[in-house]
Amino acid sequence: MLCTRCHHVEAAPDGVLCSGCATPAGFAAPPAGVTPTTWLRSPVGLGRATAALLAVVAAVDAFALGADLLMYDVTGDLAGGATGADVWDRSDLADKLTGVAGVAQALLMVACAVVVVVWLWRVRLNAEVFAPDGHRKARAWVIAGWVVPIVSLWYPRRVVVDIWDASSTGDKPDGHALINAWWTLWLLSLTLGQVLYTAFDEADTSQEIHDSMTQAMVADGLDLVAALLAAAVVLRLTRMQNEKAHRGPEAPVAV
Repeated sequence: MLCTRCHHVEAAPDGVLCSGCATPAGFAAPPAGVTPTTWLRSPVGLGRATAALLAVVAAVDAFALGADLLMYDVTGDLAGGATGADVWDRSDLADKLTGVAGVAQALLMVACAVVVVVWLWRVRLNAEVFAPDGHRKARAWVIAGWVVPIVSLWYPRRVVVDIWDASSTGDKPDGHALINAWWTLWLLSLTLGQVLYTAFDEADTSQEIHDSMTQAMVADGLDLVAALLAAAVVLRLTRMQNEKAHRGPEAPVAV
């Protein structure tokens, strides 16, 4: 049977408490007398899948950068007066590649958003087991924080920081440099990307398209780095929770 106090670990054969709860200096979360509202579930498989999808996003961004560079090159030739079948063939190829890249990026953004939120929900539930009172935002903000205007600029980061602190295995929470770097690049990619892509969409002449491709490459580059940093955050936080869950009586281990 499960321990009647923590509801996470098997009770000792001759009692109703697990060895951690039976030891005064042992299991500390949830507090004595508090029945947990959630239980630990392994984030490892979901975390790896999320990081893999983010890596695919980065790969597509790299593909988009290559398409941008080709478009930049060929529109420069056209703006300079170059003609001929080779130039037009390269122009058609660049147009097709940038179109494919744009569609792939849009589809992956939707898929990645869903998977990231599912993973974040899982690690938030685990973090509530590790530190029931260590979260400044209600659980609903794990999802709502991404879509509510204005607060979406900082709520998701705050949710992740609280999960990170609750999942740290040291005497004090690990630093937030990785989270801050990811969130900064994500905001830059989100805000500047919309502005920079607008210039490309509104360009008509070869010269205007040529000039706008520099901005498009900046946007795709920001998105690529943001995706890699997001994957690093996912892998690091997943590893932290996995290690904390297997430390023994100091943390719940029924993963």
